Amino acid sequence: MIPKATFPHATDAEWRDWRWQQRHALTSAEALGRVVPLTDAERRGLALAEGRSRIAVTPYYASLMDPDHPSCPVRMQVIPAPGEATLAFGDLEDPIGEEPHRPARAIVHKYRDRALFLAVDRCAVYCRHCTRRRITFGEDGAFDRAAVDEGIAYVRAHPEVRDVIVSGGDPLVLSDDRLEAILAGLRAIPHVQVLRVATRAPVTCPMRITDDLAAMLRRFAPLFLVTHFNHPKECTPEAREACERLVDHGVPVENQTVLLRGVNSSARILGDLFERLLTFRVRPYYLHQGDLAAGTSHLRTPLEAGVEILERLRGRTSGLAIPHLAVDLPGGGGKVTLQPTYLLGEGEQGGRGHWLRNHRGERYFYPEPPGRDCTCPYEEVYYGGADGALDGARADGRAAPEGET
Repeated sequence: MIPKATFPHATDAEWRDWRWQQRHALTSAEALGRVVPLTDAERRGLALAEGRSRIAVTPYYASLMDPDHPSCPVRMQVIPAPGEATLAFGDLEDPIGEEPHRPARAIVHKYRDRALFLAVDRCAVYCRHCTRRRITFGEDGAFDRAAVDEGIAYVRAHPEVRDVIVSGGDPLVLSDDRLEAILAGLRAIPHVQVLRVATRAPVTCPMRITDDLAAMLRRFAPLFLVTHFNHPKECTPEAREACERLVDHGVPVENQTVLLRGVNSSARILGDLFERLLTFRVRPYYLHQGDLAAGTSHLRTPLEAGVEILERLRGRTSGLAIPHLAVDLPGGGGKVTLQPTYLLGEGEQGGRGHWLRNHRGERYFYPEPPGRDCTCPYEEVYYGGADGALDGARADGRAAPEGET
């Protein structure tokens, strides 16, 4: 068993302790080499990363690495490849344009009604595809209590913000008390309706999801936990237990997968992953096209790869198991979603309508109803005036891009 071979003196109680897992994270080629026989390419990638980016793998997540196959999806997500040191066409330090919308150290406010709260710049495991690597891999500095207080004050001063995503870094590297203080500060703001916590802990350190933590998160409902499974290999009994503990305590869990070349870039792998997540009572929410983060081009897929995967999944698995394929546009343009095209065009067959195809390529005619007026007469009565709810949906007053933070 890899864990005992690597940590022969670890007791069962220590192994199940999330603090022990974080304290004993593997952070060097020497430590990783005791778990798996490193290839020359992996050693070169680790050497090139030294002094340039952070490396850390919890013993639990390291135990999922296949020692016999360098193509193991866990190894590829945590051991730097030499390609990280090479900038490719289109690579950006700030790939989704957060910095121009960062009015406070802990805040990214790209959309009028949503704000991202950066609670911490550290993670228990540093994923090599990280989109915020300028913060989590670099020397951005600690997100201290002053930064947290400033961030909460910013949200309090902006009544248009109804949804706050607490992220980082991974906020679950914080103690329960520190995380609770952040959530309590945000929940005390009357106009904040929804909280989200973005974390990879159920995947990389599932022992972090304790009964105490789950109960604490439930107190701030409506609160959603958004996690990040990328491969079925990560769907362990421990991960299932973590997800089910959250759901049993009343905390809904959703998943955002990143499409990674050579890791999960096949319909078979992703279909398996999404179906397993549903058995964990976790909803597949987004399949993310890789962001243009500097040093990640070797892990990014062509756009058509993701569309083709969705095409293969549609009609072959439950719609619940098919997430939105999202592209976060470079430079702060926001998220847009892509999907296969099923609309073939207008036509007539005894009347006006549209031709569509199904997942097997068969054509079907959908007749249009008479008339095109789709107004709802009671809308102005119910809402008390004309619709202006979506006007100026960006924080800067410009028209909002499709999608969400």
